Amino acid sequence: MSEGLLTLPNDERVDLTNCDREPIHILGAIQSVGFLLALTADWIVARASANVSEYLGRTPEQLIGEPLAQLLSPKVMHDLRNRTAMLRGPDATERMFGCVLVEGRQPFDISIHFSNGQVVIECEPASGEPSDASGTVRSMISRLDQCPDLQTFFREGARQVRALVGFDRVMVYKFAPDGSGEVVAEAVRGGIGKFLGLRYPASDIPVQARKLYERNLLRVIADVNAEPVPIVPPLDEHGTPLDLSLSTLRAVSPIHIEYLKNMGVDASMSISILVDGKLWGLFACHHYSPRCPSFERRSITELFAQMFSMRLESFERQATVLYERRARDISDQLLGAVASDETLLKDPDWLGDILTNAIPADGVGVWINGSFAFSGMTPEADDFRRIIRALNGTASGKVFATDQISSFVEGAEAFSSAASGLLAIPISRAPRDYVVLFRSELVRSVRWAGDPHKPVEYGPNGPRLTPRESFAEWQELVRGRSLPFSPSEVRVAETLRATLIEVVLRLADDASAERQRASARQELLIAELNHRVRNILGVIRGLIRQSQPSDPAVKEFVAVVDGRIHALARAHNQITDDHWGPAPLRALIDAEARAYIEPQERITVAGEPVMLNPQAYSTMALVLHELVTNSTKYGSLSGDGRVMIGWDRNEAGDLVLTWEERDGPPVTAPTRRGFGTTIIGKSVPYDLGGTATIDYAPAGLQASFRIPARHVSEQPKTISGAPIRYPRPSLGHPTEPPEPMLTGLNVLLVEDSLIIALDAEDVLQRLGADSIATAGTVEAALDSIDANRPALAMLDINLGDRNSFPVADRLLELGIPFLFATGYGEQAQLPMEHRNQIIVQKPYTLENVARAVSDLVGTRIPAAQA
Repeated sequence: MSEGLLTLPNDERVDLTNCDREPIHILGAIQSVGFLLALTADWIVARASANVSEYLGRTPEQLIGEPLAQLLSPKVMHDLRNRTAMLRGPDATERMFGCVLVEGRQPFDISIHFSNGQVVIECEPASGEPSDASGTVRSMISRLDQCPDLQTFFREGARQVRALVGFDRVMVYKFAPDGSGEVVAEAVRGGIGKFLGLRYPASDIPVQARKLYERNLLRVIADVNAEPVPIVPPLDEHGTPLDLSLSTLRAVSPIHIEYLKNMGVDASMSISILVDGKLWGLFACHHYSPRCPSFERRSITELFAQMFSMRLESFERQATVLYERRARDISDQLLGAVASDETLLKDPDWLGDILTNAIPADGVGVWINGSFAFSGMTPEADDFRRIIRALNGTASGKVFATDQISSFVEGAEAFSSAASGLLAIPISRAPRDYVVLFRSELVRSVRWAGDPHKPVEYGPNGPRLTPRESFAEWQELVRGRSLPFSPSEVRVAETLRATLIEVVLRLADDASAERQRASARQELLIAELNHRVRNILGVIRGLIRQSQPSDPAVKEFVAVVDGRIHALARAHNQITDDHWGPAPLRALIDAEARAYIEPQERITVAGEPVMLNPQAYSTMALVLHELVTNSTKYGSLSGDGRVMIGWDRNEAGDLVLTWEERDGPPVTAPTRRGFGTTIIGKSVPYDLGGTATIDYAPAGLQASFRIPARHVSEQPKTISGAPIRYPRPSLGHPTEPPEPMLTGLNVLLVEDSLIIALDAEDVLQRLGADSIATAGTVEAALDSIDANRPALAMLDINLGDRNSFPVADRLLELGIPFLFATGYGEQAQLPMEHRNQIIVQKPYTLENVARAVSDLVGTRIPAAQA
């Protein structure tokens, strides 16, 4: 153990943080192998070690307050000032060897550094032994460079240091991430036992000691039995002790002295091994009698340790570069393979082979969108789900690694034999999809230098961790842990994560593009189906109208059938507006009511917005059509009455729709059941599995319909108690025909279906057209324009395998107003120059054509033809 364990009162509980709280850098004393002077900024002696008289012939009291120049020779003063000027940085030190401070006295080796604004000078008697520092270090490093592997490198480093400083034991001690350490190499005098492979707990070298090792690279303890030499005065005028963090002679904590005595060690030395600026480990030197290598030899050892650290850093970097280069090759292989076969990403066996070539693991689990797959040794499915939930609570978007799953997943001990450690690679923007590498339990025996779990007891210097009293080997069987994932493996995992995310995002983009293409194809198919259905309905209506005789009874029958067909057409338009999806109930009521009522508040609706699926929408279109038609002929809407329509959801989620007529003529039940009555009473039960009740109350018809919840969905906007208002009728069969707005005008009609064309001609004639030229092709339409220029035109967009845009271009060129007609609805695609033209939805009706023509008549008809 390094200096730790602060002396505490016997009633204070001791834990592993006691060592971390000891101020080992301000113990107020030095070792007796040399002396110390602390100078003010103007080089006046402010402090001195109590033994200074043994070396300079003057007591601390005689020196304090005196300029140093009055004590030392001018040459030494000059050299000291020059060396002090060379100090750079807070942890810098300078050294001088073989300096005669006072004429007639022995030479000294000197160390100089700053401490809280004061100049600290430490002096040890010079050894006088000749040395070639550069040659010595060069020879030592050349031996290191011949080592073929790290283990040989460590062993050779220990041998070189022992040869230089002569300690009985020299160890290479490597720190683990948790602060504990292991002896990874040693050079030892025969007959005193070996520590190779032993581990020491983190408390043996506490945090503040490790921090000092990063600042002051070499620490020597010459004799554990020597009395420390106090610094005079112990506190300055501010009550502050001298900070000895960079001191080469700093005294030793009493607890550490006891620690060393427990080991049988009389002298020790440690030299820091820094890699990438962090404490990697130490050269730890033990001697079983007092020993203090000369300051110059210690400096050579420190220089060698720095060169050793650089070579070690190079070793580790080279290994890391080779490893990460191979991992990048694997990453490229992964990216290339998935580019040609995206299903490989969901193949855990293939993915496991690829990833475990980069990061050794015993099993792989893949979690994507709640689905999972396994390869190799992994936890069970339920345990994997718990692991994923726990991973979602870790830092998002980062690789997570642990050698002990039970440290963050409760109950993970149960499957530790199969999986004790994991490395999780997030492969989505949000931490929900993972590739998880598992490592199985590594049951190993750890050789401790004493039992690290023994309780705290009190020693002669206060509380201590008594296992350090005995350093006999103690073995511990470690379970529930795997081989840890190294920092290099975690870095490789980050590289693989970037590759996997690139693959996933690209696949997602490809899938999105395919969905868009599929959606476009679906829209095209729906538009084509829409067009064909509307044309079919138009043809049926045309056939019925064109085939009717003059018999009034037959005409009435035709009107009834035509109204029902048109109700289905209106419903079809609504449910195809959103690609054959649910449509609003309110829109259905609007469409049916708009065809019959006057522009006043005759029908009032109340209910939360809801949507009906296509089947229910078509059924309710016929039901509502019959209700509105009957009410217009016989019920409340035939006079000054009103209709109240309301709906609500019951506890089962079914839609209950009510129809209530008020203030109309007295109602009597029909004496026979016609087709319309059958539609009202049986459509909802038969087609939708709901119920329907009809009450022919004298005060007004009342009906109730229950539509099962499977046919109903919510709509985001609330409408309650809103009356229906219409500025003018637009669909259906108003009681009064629209004004003959085409009187005296000749019209061009372009339509490729004869039956639909005949129906459209009837509509245009009812609107007053003087003459109608009908063309079924582009060529015929252009010839008609040249032969008899029309006042306006109505063009069906789709003419078999062509369109009417060339005709529209010609009309636009001549300044003739026109409108388009189509069965494609909103899916109709118009060229940019025709985007603002009016479009009539098929099938043709008097009302929708009248509305469109009304926007063209007047200001847009040339005066000569109007």
